[in-house]
Amino acid sequence: MRDAAVIEVENLTKRYGSVTAVDSVSFSVREGEVFGFLGPNGAGKTTTISILSCLVRPTSGTARICGVDVVRNSLAARSKIGVVPQEIALYGTLSARDNLVFWGRMYGLPDRVLMPRVDELLEVVGLTERSGGRVDTFSGGMKRRINIAIGLLHRPTVLFLDEPTVGIDPQTRRSILELVRTLNEEGLTILYTTHYLEGAEFLCDRIGIMDVGRLIAVGTKRELIESIGATDLVRISAKGLTTSLVSEIEELEPVERLTHTDDRVVVNAMSGSNLLPVVVDVLTRGGATVVSADVTEPNLESVFLHMTGKFLEEPEGGTESDAQA
Repeated sequence: MRDAAVIEVENLTKRYGSVTAVDSVSFSVREGEVFGFLGPNGAGKTTTISILSCLVRPTSGTARICGVDVVRNSLAARSKIGVVPQEIALYGTLSARDNLVFWGRMYGLPDRVLMPRVDELLEVVGLTERSGGRVDTFSGGMKRRINIAIGLLHRPTVLFLDEPTVGIDPQTRRSILELVRTLNEEGLTILYTTHYLEGAEFLCDRIGIMDVGRLIAVGTKRELIESIGATDLVRISAKGLTTSLVSEIEELEPVERLTHTDDRVVVNAMSGSNLLPVVVDVLTRGGATVVSADVTEPNLESVFLHMTGKFLEEPEGGTESDAQA
């Protein structure tokens, strides 16, 4: 049944000495759902996945995969999951096919099961024609696709994707996101971590916002936006932005929240289109030079700024192209 909980986490905590990497995190993921962890690097997303993957032992709390406790019965829990780590886990001197065969044997799959599965997955990730090529000649996007295929070899119930689109160009990033969506449409439950808004908005049924080890909000995109009052986002970059100018903008009546960093100001307001020319006038009169300005309707960036006072990192443009990825 789709509403059944595949992942159940209660008060999960992980401390490293005086540092709390994961702080009393609780959530559940339903069968067939894409659940996303959205947060900056260092928020605790990877540590949480590492605990669920039975790689790191929690300090306290519980986590279950398909009802199996990840600490008490880690072997059974591991059989339920596929893990696609942030770092590429491939042997560069081997071909794409040989990498899949190697990892499939590590999973303990017999060749009569493994070989057809390798062919199937090469087709799924669009790399059948390049299956004999050495991985160290592949683009970043192609390597990411092989990484995903490895995580699917043993037909897991749930797939963990930890920042699967880091360091690749926008076209390839979108292609990988579409691959992940297809996998989900075929019934795979997915736990996805990212610090990019694009992936979270495109893929996730529900999103958990993480910051400094804590899960501070969980909901659908619409639920999260409504929770902050659905304000517009006014973003302005300007040269000569001073503290006094920022203070003057913050005192404008429509401004509900202001976030400032270096030469950028982001304002939450109910009527952003009306506020924008007023802010530009304040800056111009104050001697600043406006470089760019725009207004967007409420989105996950608005939510994250409102809840944390921080900016999420934008995806890099990437330097690797990949027509096949």
